[in-house]
Amino acid sequence: MAYTNALSAYKETRIRTASQGQLIVMLYEETVRQLDKSLELMGLNISGKKDPGRIETIGKGIVKARDIITELMVSLDFEQGGEIAKNLFALYTWFNKELLEAHIGMDIERIRTVRNMFNQLRESWVNIAAKTNAEGRPAEGVNIAG
Repeated sequence: MAYTNALSAYKETRIRTASQGQLIVMLYEETVRQLDKSLELMGLNISGKKDPGRIETIGKGIVKARDIITELMVSLDFEQGGEIAKNLFALYTWFNKELLEAHIGMDIERIRTVRNMFNQLRESWVNIAAKTNAEGRPAEGVNIAG
């Protein structure tokens, strides 16, 4: 029990003290993690048999990923972000559509495609966050506070 409380306190502190760029990276990392978890569970079910427990867990991971992507969408600042914010919004919309279709059809390839593209964007955000932290200024174009 004490371990759980300590871990929870650590996570909360990490989030409260993170920069905007670091928060975005955390959201991207959690999305990739949820998609990886769903892909792993889908890949384990090669027999073709439907396991209701596994289907529910896969679905929860996809829904969590979609929820995070939606949060990223609403956090975009179109005034400061300009064309980049518009392009990210279009990508996030496409990601959510693909994940919805993948969830309905349990389509492993669609999930894998979104996961790989999302991971590439995550790597870009890691570089942006590292650069802005080194320069001591916040990332421009994204208002994570909404």
